[in-house]
Order: sequence, then C-alpha cells, then structure tokens
Amino acid sequence: MAKKNDGTSLDSIFDELVAKMDQSKQDIFAISEESRRSYEEMKDELENVRANISRIIAEGDALEERTRSARRRLAELSGSFESFTESQVREAFELANELQVQLSLNRAEEKKFRQKRDRLQRKLQKLLQTIERAERLVNQINVATNYLSSDLEDFGDAVDKSKSKQDYSLRIIEAQEEERKRLSREIHDGPAQMMANVLLRSDLIEKTYREKGADKAFKEISSLKDMVRQALTEVRRIIYDLRPMALDDLGLVPTLKKYLETIEEYNRGVRLFFHSNGNEVRLPNNFETSIFRLVQEAVSNAIRHGKSTDIEVKMEWLTEQVSIIIKDNGSGFDQEIVKDQSFGLTGMRERIELIGGEFFINSTLGEGTVLMFHIPLKAGM
Repeated sequence: MAKKNDGTSLDSIFDELVAKMDQSKQDIFAISEESRRSYEEMKDELENVRANISRIIAEGDALEERTRSARRRLAELSGSFESFTESQVREAFELANELQVQLSLNRAEEKKFRQKRDRLQRKLQKLLQTIERAERLVNQINVATNYLSSDLEDFGDAVDKSKSKQDYSLRIIEAQEEERKRLSREIHDGPAQMMANVLLRSDLIEKTYREKGADKAFKEISSLKDMVRQALTEVRRIIYDLRPMALDDLGLVPTLKKYLETIEEYNRGVRLFFHSNGNEVRLPNNFETSIFRLVQEAVSNAIRHGKSTDIEVKMEWLTEQVSIIIKDNGSGFDQEIVKDQSFGLTGMRERIELIGGEFFINSTLGEGTVLMFHIPLKAGM
C-alpha cells in the first residue's frame, strides 16, 4: 500500500513538474512574441530614421553649395567695396550668415539622427538576440517535456542495452522541434506575411474606390488576386514538403518525379534526372512514405551540404526488391569521419531498417556521393 502511495505521489510530482515546464514555455513564448513585435516596430522606425538621414544629407549638400556661393559673392563685394552700396554688402553678408546658420543646424540634425540610428541598431541587435535565446529555450523545454512525457516503457530493453538508442531518441525529438521551428518560420515569413499584406491591400482597395473610382480599384483587385495566388502556392509547397498528397493518389513514381521537378525549379543551377525501370507496383503507405523521405533527404543533403549541380535518381523495379540509387557530383565526404557523426545518415539507416531494407553508401571527398537503397517488395506487399 505504501508503494502505491509513493507511486501516486511521484506521478503527481512528475505531472506538476511537466505542467510548470509547459507554463514556463508559454511565458517564454509570450516574451518572444512581444520582442518580435517590438523588433518589427523598431525596424520600421529605423527605416524612417534612415530616410530622414538621406533627406537631411541631400538638404545639407544643397545648403553647403549655396553657402560656398554666398561666400564667393561676399568676397567679391569685399574686394570691390567702392563699387557696391552698403545695402548690397549687408544683404550679401546676412545671406551668407543665414546660410551658415542653416548649415550648422542641418549638421546638428544629421548628427542627432545618426545617433538615433546607432541606438536603434544596437537595440535591434539585442532584441534579435533575445528572440533567438527565447526560441532556443522553448526548443530545449519542448525537448525535455516531450522526452519526459513520452512512454519510456516503449523503449524497453533497447534503452537498457544500448545507450546510443537513448541518444538517438533524444536527437529525434530535437530534430522534430527544429523542424517545427523551421515550419513556423516558413509560415510566418511566407503565407502569414502575404495574408497580412492582403489585409492591407484590401483596405487600400476601399480607399482607392472612394477616391479614384472603380477602374483604379479593379486594378488593385487584380494585383490582390496575384498576391493571394502566391500565398496559395506557398501554402501548397509547405504542405507538399510535409507530405505530398499525390503520394496517396498517384503513387510513388509520379510523386517523386513531380517532387524533383519542383526542387529543380526552386534551386537554379541544379539539374535533377529521374529514371524508373521495370514494372512499377504500388506499395503500402508506410513503404512509399519511407522511400519518398529517403530520396528527399538524400537530394536535400546533396544540394545543401554537397553543393551538387547534377543529381541522378534511379529506381530499378526487380522481382523481389526495388533499388533506389541517388548519385551526385557534389563535394563528397570522408566516410570514416562522417560515418558516426551524421544524424541524417543515421536517420536513413534507421528508416531503412524499419521496412527491412538495406542501405549502402559510397563517397569520396571531392568526388561526389552514391547512395543505394534495397527495399524488399514481398515484405511490403
């Protein structure tokens, strides 16, 4: 009975700890969002200050030219004093003096705005550091709470027998959090920003209609439609990256072909070649998803890390297995160094093992990389 009570008490403490960590995450997130709003407002203010500096400099240059001209005029009058009236000399002197005062005020105003610009830049840098620290803290708390909240019994003997499995599970959670953060930034910088612009443009259309009539308003509506179309395209791209719906409808080969065409469009200077030989068959969802993710990871690594310009993806449909070969002309790597340090390669091996496949890699520094996957068809049928 005492053990039961101790277990209940431990569970309560554990739940309270997780709840406090979650509340801390929410508080940090609120700080991050407030800092982000302040950052955007301050960035707009900085742009206004920079515009004022440009204006003041232009005005100062014009004043300086006028001041030099007035001084030359005054020097001429002073050299031939008997040829000019006292009134003319006085006016020339007053003009030169007035322009000099205006120039001094201009220079003082420029200095003031430059100091303000420097202060804003420093504050922006600090805000950006605050936002980044908040994001890292939220990420770390997410990793901790997700790991603590996960059912550790699912790991069973694997955790007891292999420390690397435990490390790998932590790295999976970290990768998931990084992916969530990347996705949130993509949505914030892409569709969310576009939709905010759509809202602003809709207000502009109303104003245009009232002030300039229907024709001008229709032109704005046309521009608005283009903006909405771009936002929709961006949303579809993000959804496609998460899981292409065509995978369920069309199957693996057409989806891979479309995906590689899309990657080629988004990465200028990169050429992708796709071949599928043999009798193509539909595989269970988990197999098709795994193969798609393997190709996606390999192509992404070839472009991002290998700086490849030519990538070939080849599928061979055999009687008992399907083989996928991804070959690139990138920078390659030293397999002995990277073998135990690459999370991407470790993830590929783990994914292949889950569907009973085999994974081979051949890479030489400076000579590109070849990846090969063998997936048994009977296991997936």
